[in-house]
Parts: sequence; structure tokens; C-alpha cells
Amino acid sequence: MDLFSFNQQNNLKNVPLAYRMRPKTLDEIIGQKHILGKNSVLRQAIEKDNLHSFVLYGPPGTGKTSIASIIAKITKSHFEKVQAVTAGVSDIKKIAFDAKDRLKYYNQKTILFLDEIHRFNKSQQDVLLPFIEDGTLILIGATTENPLYELNNALLSRLKLYILEPLNEEEIHAIIIKALTDKKKGLGHLNITIEKEALARIVQIAKGDGRMALNILEAAVNSYLKPGETLTEKIINKVTPAPFIKYDKTGDYHYDTISAFIKSIRGSDPDAAVFWLAVMLEGGEDPKFIARRLIIHAAEDIGLADPQALVIAAAAAKAVEFVGMPEARIPLAEAAIYLATAPKSNRSYLAINEAINTVKKMKKIKVPSHLASADHSRARELLGKGTGYKYPHDYGGYVEQQYLPDEIKDHQFYIPSEKGYEAKIFSFLSKIKS
Repeated sequence: MDLFSFNQQNNLKNVPLAYRMRPKTLDEIIGQKHILGKNSVLRQAIEKDNLHSFVLYGPPGTGKTSIASIIAKITKSHFEKVQAVTAGVSDIKKIAFDAKDRLKYYNQKTILFLDEIHRFNKSQQDVLLPFIEDGTLILIGATTENPLYELNNALLSRLKLYILEPLNEEEIHAIIIKALTDKKKGLGHLNITIEKEALARIVQIAKGDGRMALNILEAAVNSYLKPGETLTEKIINKVTPAPFIKYDKTGDYHYDTISAFIKSIRGSDPDAAVFWLAVMLEGGEDPKFIARRLIIHAAEDIGLADPQALVIAAAAAKAVEFVGMPEARIPLAEAAIYLATAPKSNRSYLAINEAINTVKKMKKIKVPSHLASADHSRARELLGKGTGYKYPHDYGGYVEQQYLPDEIKDHQFYIPSEKGYEAKIFSFLSKIKS
């Protein structure tokens, strides 16, 4: 071995394991078969150097950068890699200017890989449009944030979207075993073995993130093991004593999880409701946000089928402010379970929406004179306000009279269901109307 080879091998040991184990070919990529299978559109486009502009969207550690690196290696196009967090409009224009010359004089296409494309604001994204439109650049964007929210509609319409999925248990297993047995790039020269329980623990903590799994493995081996020893669950727990919950309070995880939480309550599944509540709390979600959503749900989806639901939700919100975490998890769970098991009715929600739509459509809104305020001593005499009003208590608690404007006097906004307490309301209204 010459001095250069020795230095190169020695330097490789100082590179993080996750970087060293990065796949070099499409066949080496573990996972994402739905977009990189043998006959997939994307794979054939890569192998034939006939790429279209697209975005790779998925959670961390699922292979976005690896795919880009492989494209850079096997494509005949010129490849430019840019970090959106450090690049600006001038950088994009410079790359596009060089790409035009390259295409004109050498008939060579240019691929621009824009990592963390969601970091580009909407005006910066506009700069990309003409270069993608006229074929100057083939754009490959990578993002962990939902492109439907983060990218311009104009830019989205010119890109294909490929969604990368979190790696499953078998795929994380394969990544770890490969790293432990690869003597050139991995840890194979150490002859480390791993317990089944330790392997399962890494999978549990990584939660579909291949890079995190390799980072945990490397930390455990470097900190606690000598060549020929066995990696145990106890050692893994020393490296990562608590599972890491991937939860971005401003991104997709936030919106998807709160959606799952509310839909579980609406669907009367208390087990799912408590599970998604736990995901949010462990992920660091603001408990006040959760409490606000419970109040909204109590009014929107339960309503008068169980008027007590709103009281319970409001009490939980007050408890969150008064008690704080971690104890506030208990009243939040109590409220979530109560709401999930309560009878459901969205009739109040439908009623106010219908009323608002009606208000918007009406050409004029006039309060019937008999309902108008007669507080002024001469309002009745000069303006006719209050004239003809029937005081219900003088008629035993109810008397028939018009309360809506003439244009919509027979319109019904609230139609009670026959669920829970609302059944009593239905019976009462039916009785007085008859």
C-alpha cells in the first residue's frame, strides 16, 4: 500500500458512517422501490440520462441526497449541487447563464440539484421558472416539507413529485447489517455482532430514518465496544436513552397529526385519540394548541348532542393554563376520551355556516319593527319600534310570531338531529311548531 492509499483509507475512517455507507448505484439503495424499481419512470429516466424536472419529498434519512449523488455520477449531463439555505438569486442566474452556453456550444444539459428547496422563498422560486420552462435547467429539488405548501403553484405545475417513504423495519435491519459487515466502508473490520433486541431498539428509535440508525450504531460502537464484542440493547439505551419523536410544530407532522387526532375523536375512537395526543405531547406540541382544538371540536362535531362536551373541553383548556405540563396531559386525555365517546352532531356548525352564507347573499337586512329596540321613550310612538311584539312569558313561555326578516321568514337554519340531548331539542321544537 502506498502513502496516498494509506492516507485515503485513514481519512475515510474519520468520515461519519452514514456518509461512508451512502449507496453508489441505484441497486444499492435500500427502500423506495415504488419510485426506483426496475421499470419505474424515474429509474429509467436516470439511467437513460433523459431526466425531467422533479421534486423528491420525504422525511430525513430516506435517500433524497443519495439519489441526487447517484444522478451526478451516472448522468451525462453537467451536474450542479446547491444548498438553498446558502444560495441566492445571483447564484441561480450564474448557473443558468453557464448552462445556456454549455447547451449551445457542447449540446450538454445541466441538472441543478437544489437541496432544501423549501428554504427558497416564493420570489426566489420565481427566478427558476423561465430556466425550467425553456429547458436551460433540469431542476431536481429535495425537501422534507410539503411542497404543496412551500412551493409556488407555477413552479409545482412544471415539476413531477416523487414521495419518499420512511424505511420499514426490514430495510433498517438491512442497512445496519450491511454497515456491520462491510469491511471497506463500514464496521466489518471490527467483527462486531449485534443482539436481536439491540437491532429492534435501533429500529424503534430511528422510526424510518436510515441516517439516524447508522448514527446510533456508530455512536454505540465507538463509545462502548472493542473489536469482536457484541452490541446489546443496554448499550443502545446508553447512547439514546429516550426515543426521538419526529414532530415539526410548523410542518407536515404538525398538520397531519392534529388532523388524525381530531378525526379519531370525530370517529368515536378513544384509543386512537389518546395515541395521537401522546404523539403530539411527546413531540413537543404546545398543549394550549391542543386544548384550543378540543374546544373547537366540541362545538363543531358534538354541539348540542352533548352540551357538556364544550364545558369539559373548556375546563381542560383552563387546566392546561393553571397546572401546566406534564400534569396537564391528564385533563387533556380526559377531555379527548370524553369527546371521542360523546354523541356527535354538527348541526350547530351547519346552522351558523348557512346563516352566514345567507347574510352574505341578502341585498338588505332589516330588523322587523316589532323586534326593534323600544328603549327610547318615543321609539314606539315616532318609529313604530316594538309595536306588536308579543312577550312570550305572557303566553306561558311560547307564542308564535315572526323573528326573521320578511325575505327569509320561513328559512330554517338549525335542524336538530335525534342524537343525545339534541333529541330533546328536536322534540321541543316539533311540539311548539305543532
